[in-house]
Amino acid sequence: MPRNAEVIRQWTILREIERARHGGVTIDDLASQCDVTTRTIRRDLQALEEAGFPLYDDRSHDDGRTRWMINGQAFKGLAAGLTLSELCALHFSRTLLESLAGTPFRDELESAFDKLSATLTPHMQQFLDQLPRVIASKPDPMRRRASADAPHQQQLIARALEATLHHRSATLVYYSKSSDRTKSYLVHPYRLAYAQGGLYLLAYVPEYREVRTFAVERMQDLSLLEERFTPLEQLSDEAFPHSMGVHSGPPEEVEIEFQGAIADYVNAREWHPSQQLSELPDGRVVMKLQVCNDQALHSWILSFGPFARVRAPEDLAEMIAKQFEEAHRRYADADHT
Repeated sequence: MPRNAEVIRQWTILREIERARHGGVTIDDLASQCDVTTRTIRRDLQALEEAGFPLYDDRSHDDGRTRWMINGQAFKGLAAGLTLSELCALHFSRTLLESLAGTPFRDELESAFDKLSATLTPHMQQFLDQLPRVIASKPDPMRRRASADAPHQQQLIARALEATLHHRSATLVYYSKSSDRTKSYLVHPYRLAYAQGGLYLLAYVPEYREVRTFAVERMQDLSLLEERFTPLEQLSDEAFPHSMGVHSGPPEEVEIEFQGAIADYVNAREWHPSQQLSELPDGRVVMKLQVCNDQALHSWILSFGPFARVRAPEDLAEMIAKQFEEAHRRYADADHT
């Protein structure tokens, strides 16, 4: 987590300097904001300058204090450095924004694309607007939310971001679907993750001594505390790396046998980065995975119907068999109604 904390801190510095606009920000203010020493802030500013960010120190203020500012003019020619193909690709990719609905960055991305479009001529925009007719995309199923809840949810997302950026402990009031009850947790927010049409908070829960996943739409309140925390676990750069869905549990080896009728379909896709495929002489395919034994895995296996069979672990094979038996009973009962 040390490198992640450094990147987050430097991003916070850029954000604070940009927010200050013409007034600038002092090193003391940045040190207080980030809860580090002024020496650390000086190193961060140097690293940001070396990375190419147009920062400069302004000593012209009457109080004699040096303030750090950002040269916004340096970004006005940004579009000029892009090729026509790159501009076209970026303009078209705004049609994929539907998949980001509900994330905290959607409005900023919309604004950025509007500015990008301003660099194109009307005829270019008209041509590019036709692209979705020949290249279409289908976003993941979106979580349905009541419009009245939107402002409250945006407040919760803003607080969650604040907590993750500044390592602030928080009290979370959360409705658990599995237990059908509302509970209050002390949490250390580590990350917000967007997956499968929903936004999730990954947070360490001291009570359980593990990182747990909380769906944002089931968060009823999030109150930030003054207490700071030190992350005890480094998360993967990828969201939910061990799950076929949105689960943070430990992985285990799963072995599945697929019938020859769907072998080409199975072989043609990467279902999970850990997968290992081997073909049997009769055309069947065996897949080994290192994944969480969660509901997402169960649903994925069941989606293949009779063309897939779990070889291991045994408890997973028994659970899938029971699911099919229950489905068979339901269909059989329907025949008599």
